[in-house]
Amino acid sequence: MSSIDEVRQPGDLPLWEVPGWRTRFGVVAGITGRGDRTDSPFDLGLWSASPVRETMSRWRAFRGAFPAYRGQVMAHQVHGDRVLWHQDSAGWSMHEGADGHATSAEGLLLLVTVADCVPIYLVAPAQRAIALLHSGWRGTAAGILARGVETLQREAGADPADLVMHLGVAISGAAYEVGAEVVRGVGLTPEGAGPWHVDLRESLTEQARTLGVGEVSQSGHCTVARGGDFFSHRGSGGADGRMVAYLGMNG
Repeated sequence: MSSIDEVRQPGDLPLWEVPGWRTRFGVVAGITGRGDRTDSPFDLGLWSASPVRETMSRWRAFRGAFPAYRGQVMAHQVHGDRVLWHQDSAGWSMHEGADGHATSAEGLLLLVTVADCVPIYLVAPAQRAIALLHSGWRGTAAGILARGVETLQREAGADPADLVMHLGVAISGAAYEVGAEVVRGVGLTPEGAGPWHVDLRESLTEQARTLGVGEVSQSGHCTVARGGDFFSHRGSGGADGRMVAYLGMNG
């Protein structure tokens, strides 16, 4: 397991990308950030408190940053393990009740919203297939990583050893104070009187090892510790906005 920190890209929009993936795999992989305007952060939450006009303006700017991608897909997330396979899509499409997306279509941008939960990026370079998953503690406990790996194996013929995985910007274990049900949910044993701390990226790394994923990296960025750059549901007491993680193959 290696550590790879997302790097902010030049330009007006707060786009943070996984370095090297454009060159190595021919994909764009990253996440939006808070941005520089304290009076109007780059909140892409569709159910946030921002006026609809402002939210849609930010979405229009985000979508315009990827003109080579004819389609963008996302879903109303439910902290489950459902992963959708997309043959192709044009425009901006919203699905219901899913926390992951996968495709072998070039020019299709996969999207998940996060604000502490872990965005999981999966690439099968030889098979030219990708998956992007949203994994909070419930999704981690439900096995969404396994569902994503299974989807790429079933639909694209990618064995786990073929896969490259990155665990992106998320809350760190030091900042994620939880109850015993969360500790047990991710397969650990609560020790002592609590409260406890859980590192979801470490739990997902262990799951990846068990599944046989070939290459794994983790971001070192913590949404709470770097609240000036990223949104954090926990750090803001539930008042913060949402970031969008994105993954797509170049056409």
